[in-house]
Amino acid sequence: MNSSHLPANVRGPDSESLSDRFARVRTRSLELCEPLAPEDMTVQSMADASPTKWHLAHVTWFFEQFVLAPRLPGYKPVDDGYHYLFNSYYYTAGEMHQRPSRGLLSRPTVDDILAYRRQVDERMSELLETADAETAFLVTLGLNHEQQHQELMLTDIKHVLAQNPLTPAYREVVASGGPAAAEQGWHGFPGGIVEIGFGGDGFCYDNETPRHRCWLEDFGIASRPVTNSEFMEFIAAGGYRTPELWLSDGWATVQAEGWATPLYWRSDGNNFTLGGLRPLDPNAPVTHVSYFEADAFARWAGARLPTEAEWETASRDVEMTGNFVESDALHPMGRDQSGLRQMFGDVWEWTASPYAPYPGFKPLTGSLGEYNGKFMCTQMVLRGGSCATPEDHIRPTYRNFFYPHQRWQFSGFRLAVDA
Repeated sequence: MNSSHLPANVRGPDSESLSDRFARVRTRSLELCEPLAPEDMTVQSMADASPTKWHLAHVTWFFEQFVLAPRLPGYKPVDDGYHYLFNSYYYTAGEMHQRPSRGLLSRPTVDDILAYRRQVDERMSELLETADAETAFLVTLGLNHEQQHQELMLTDIKHVLAQNPLTPAYREVVASGGPAAAEQGWHGFPGGIVEIGFGGDGFCYDNETPRHRCWLEDFGIASRPVTNSEFMEFIAAGGYRTPELWLSDGWATVQAEGWATPLYWRSDGNNFTLGGLRPLDPNAPVTHVSYFEADAFARWAGARLPTEAEWETASRDVEMTGNFVESDALHPMGRDQSGLRQMFGDVWEWTASPYAPYPGFKPLTGSLGEYNGKFMCTQMVLRGGSCATPEDHIRPTYRNFFYPHQRWQFSGFRLAVDA
């Protein structure tokens, strides 16, 4: 176990006990399922997405596999078959049912999985009463892992419902149509040696470490993310039909997939949201765009995407408040504020940085070393969280990552320039 990631104590900075946080996060997953019928929770709409019931089972398997089994002598799994069905990608822990086929699992049923959660939670409550520092870290990691899957539950069910010709809503959401977006400005930052990466107390993922120095040239970063109305201008100017704006793989993807708009935009001017079809809000940050689309827009605009070091440096003095999942909007909103706006919440922001290890990076030992490190190839870093991210899950140093063609997440971007 890499002790640099152990929490200072079992209680967090807000004095919430580990037991209370465990109950809160686990309950939140079930609350997110309340608008869904069992039929909704079984569907897998593409290989990248997973059925809701699989998410509920997988995060439970995580606690069973990495917390309960190693720490309770003689512990017997709830069901030996669940280890195969609900392992995701931990090959050092054993074989697993392949991801593209998760939607074929009609059994175990949703009720079976809810019972599985209850049984594991009962055993976890016993363990939490006497948790030492290492156990507390593993539980904290498991809870952050579950919060990641809570966001995936929302993005995946949105993709599921979008395939239905009836365009059903996940549930009623806060109305779109925020204030008119302020004119985009630029905030300049001097170059020099900066430090990035996690270096404080409390929890972080191993991929946020170690804190290290890097060199930046003078740069400017946009005061807000690119909006829907600005992206409409890119489309109207032939952005999707102009090959010189695109990276080679991006142009090949546009041709192969027939992309002409961001995901979920409709030709009638509506946009599919978790609240069903809604008129596209011109003032909201554009979302559900790939890295390829963000990069092409930046070229068209005579700018570029910020590196993750630039983004983290610019975010240091920005208040970490925003449109997170707790706001109940479940879609990006326009905001008219001063300073650097919407760096946290609303949309994950693509950066120009490939997902790679920081200098001196050491993954966690054992199977948990597979959590982040083995994915440090051919993916790009996103920063800042989204309207589907739990607010207490995000940090300025948080590194999200997806492949450059993927766009079913709440992903947007802001521009940067060389000073």
